[in-house]
Amino acid sequence: MTVDPLPYRLDRTIVIRASRDTVFAFFTDSGLWASWWGAGSHIEGRPGGRMLIRHPNAVEASGEVLEVAAPERIVFTYGYSSGPAAPPGSSRVTITLEPSSEGTRLHLVHEFPSSEGRDEHQQGWRYQLAVFGNIVANHAHQNAAATVDGWLAAWSQSDKTGRDAAIAALTTPDVVVRDRFSLLSGREDLLHHLDAVQRFMPGLTLQRDGGARHCQGTVLADWIAINPAGEQKARGTNAFELDGAGRITSVVGFWQ
Repeated sequence: MTVDPLPYRLDRTIVIRASRDTVFAFFTDSGLWASWWGAGSHIEGRPGGRMLIRHPNAVEASGEVLEVAAPERIVFTYGYSSGPAAPPGSSRVTITLEPSSEGTRLHLVHEFPSSEGRDEHQQGWRYQLAVFGNIVANHAHQNAAATVDGWLAAWSQSDKTGRDAAIAALTTPDVVVRDRFSLLSGREDLLHHLDAVQRFMPGLTLQRDGGARHCQGTVLADWIAINPAGEQKARGTNAFELDGAGRITSVVGFWQ
């Protein structure tokens, strides 16, 4: 009977609001790999390639890439060249990426020869994948402020053709919008609502007030409403949810 040399496994699944191609690049491009592991870390994204992780506390982990199937799967060995007593090649990490309605579902399996090694890595991967999710999302949504500005400009645009085209580019078909005066489901409902905004509040302009704050596909932005005379009529904060392609899936507006 064959004995499994790595019988203990750690499983963790997260969802990242970015495309699979974007997420996978962080496992094969050395610059992107180092962005979530630390300066000096690198990886050769091919079977037989070398992997190095250089932690801030000077502990190093290294290994060999065993499989690469872009953008779905990468497998590499994992062990320590310094620090904890688990030599290179002593464990194996498998990363699988699946499409999700929100972006990409990442499933990590880390296999170990002992339960102690598995247990020691539970919190490490919990933390490191949170760092990873933030860095990938920041990369994928680096234009989040422009998306917010486009949304506010569309609400202010008097030309229906241009307004409709802008909303189509910025939102998913099933976008949901909720605020003090809106309870909208779907892009068509939103477009009819914007027609009414232009009819009953002509000339009102929405502007972003300060920076856009982004975390893992959620964006917070303050705004002000200015009437044609240049007077501030309202202000508030919007919370935007973005999908993996950077499109708006929902907006919640808080008026002040």
